[in-house]
Amino acid sequence: MHGTQPFNLHIFVVDGDPDGLRIVERSNWNGKAVVFPRALYPKIKARPEFSETGVYLLAGPREDGNGEMLYIGEGDPVRPRIDSHFAKKDFWTRAVFFVGAGKLNKAHVQFLEAQLIRFATAAKRMHLDNGNEPTDPSLSESDRAVLEVFLQHMLGILPILSIHAFEQTPSSGGGFVGPASAGASDEPMLLSCGGKGVTASGFESTQGFVVKAGSQAVPLSGEAPSLQVHVGSVFKTRRELLNNGVLKQVGERLVFTKDFVFNSPSLASATILGRSSNGRVEWKDSTGKTLKELQVEQTKPLPVP
Repeated sequence: MHGTQPFNLHIFVVDGDPDGLRIVERSNWNGKAVVFPRALYPKIKARPEFSETGVYLLAGPREDGNGEMLYIGEGDPVRPRIDSHFAKKDFWTRAVFFVGAGKLNKAHVQFLEAQLIRFATAAKRMHLDNGNEPTDPSLSESDRAVLEVFLQHMLGILPILSIHAFEQTPSSGGGFVGPASAGASDEPMLLSCGGKGVTASGFESTQGFVVKAGSQAVPLSGEAPSLQVHVGSVFKTRRELLNNGVLKQVGERLVFTKDFVFNSPSLASATILGRSSNGRVEWKDSTGKTLKELQVEQTKPLPVP
C-alpha cells in the first residue's frame, strides 16, 4: 500500500513525556502528525494545530477485550470534532491527527478520510467504529495526485505510531528466511501446521505470522471444551474471523478466505487447531523441523569468510 523507500522522521516530545504529546514530521513533506493520549486533550486542545483542517484517528481497546477499535474522521478544523468525541465516545484512549501546514481544505480531508476507511475495511486489522463508508468528494486531477502522495506518507508513519489498521497482509516476499535458503533467496520458508483433520500453511513476516488463504481450521464443534475458559482470546478470535469473513465453513472444516496476519505463531496455530498451542513447536518446515529449531539454527555463528 505504501512505499518501502527509507525516510527520516523528526519526533518532538513536547513536554518531555514519551507517552505524552508528540509532533511527528517527515523529511521533505509539508504534513504533520499530532499524537496524544486522551487524558491530555483538555490541556492541549488550545494548541494551533487543533485549529487546522485535518483527518484524525481515535484508537482504544474494544469492550470485549479482543484487540483495539478505531474511529476515522475529518474536521475543518479538527478541534470541534474531537471535542464532540471526547464527550460522547468512551472507547478511545489515544489519538493522532494529520494536518498539512494550511494546505488542506474540507474536500481534501474528506478524500483522506474516505481512503483510510476503505483501506482499513479491506485490511480487517482493527475493528472500525465508523458507520457507512463515505464517498470521495469531487477533486481536480492535480489535487487528487497531491493527496495520494500525502496519503502514502501518512500510511508510512502510522505503523510507527502503533496503528496497524491499514497494512495489507504481506506477500510471501518478506518473511522468515530459513537457514537452508539464507543467502540464496529472499523468499521466506513456508511452514505448515496440522492436526484434527486440518492443515494450514504460513510464514513469519515483519508484521506477524501470516496464515495463507486456503488454510484449514477446525470447526467450532471441534474446539477444545475448555477453550473459552482457558484461552478466551483464541475463542474470541475464531468467532470474529468467522463473523468478518476471514474464515468460512466449508464442509466439516473452516477455511481461510484470504491471507491473514496474526500477532504470533502461537495465536495462529491455536486459532487453527482450536486449542492452546505453542506455535514455535506446531509450525514445521517440509523436513519436520519446528520453527523453534529453525530459529535456533539462525543464532549459530556466521562462517568466517
